[in-house]
Amino acid sequence: MDIKAYIESGILELYVAGALSDEENEQVYQLMQQHPEILQEVLEIEAAVVKLTASTSRRNIETLLQKVKITLGFNTDEAKVISIVKPKYNWITYTGWAASVILAAGLLWTVSENNTLKSDIQTAETQENLLETQIENSKHSLAEANTLISVLRDDSIIEIPLGGQGEFSSAYAKVYWDKASNRIFLDAQGLPEPPRGKVYQVWSLTLNPLTPTSLGTIDDFITDDNKIFEIKNPNSSEAFGITLEPAGGSDAPTMEQLYTLGAVNAS
Repeated sequence: MDIKAYIESGILELYVAGALSDEENEQVYQLMQQHPEILQEVLEIEAAVVKLTASTSRRNIETLLQKVKITLGFNTDEAKVISIVKPKYNWITYTGWAASVILAAGLLWTVSENNTLKSDIQTAETQENLLETQIENSKHSLAEANTLISVLRDDSIIEIPLGGQGEFSSAYAKVYWDKASNRIFLDAQGLPEPPRGKVYQVWSLTLNPLTPTSLGTIDDFITDDNKIFEIKNPNSSEAFGITLEPAGGSDAPTMEQLYTLGAVNAS
């Protein structure tokens, strides 16, 4: 590799100015690690830019002007020969690079601030939506609670405890039957969480002959915190049972998976 030609190509000045692509920046960085001459050139270019910035500051303007006058021979009696030497670095070019760097930094800051503002707005909107959802859920829960309280205080409501069956003897539930409105409120707090792919199914039973009628599945059992479910029941029920069934429910109860059972007239 011709190091001198590479240095004179101007790519190092573009590197310092931040005008190269990520791939080109990586290439220059690797060459700096491999060739001390390239590293030294980059350091000198950076020093020149810093020197330019310092020399153009307001506090150095008068000093710089005085130096220019002395160099040009103003206010002196002797004629001086001014030596014209080509500078190693093009200061006008560096001024442009410095301005480009400052402009790029400003643009990056603006983009960053805009992105931060957008992120903050999105976060605020998400929090607002979440709060609205929580308020709506609270209203719904309060309405359910008020309905349940009115049911519990109604003397016409029939309370049916459902006891655990067989190997599920530790399970329990309770039905509050409001015949006037053809609905029941099922308190299923005493049922364990169903396994994956399974759901609880509620049954209305007549006993003679034994005839089960499905009242539906409890699909939201896991996500419902209160475990109290309002279910339509237009049937002349003599008992209620709960079985564990495959997702989607079954046409007939799986008796081996009968968790709870209770008769309407049971005390």
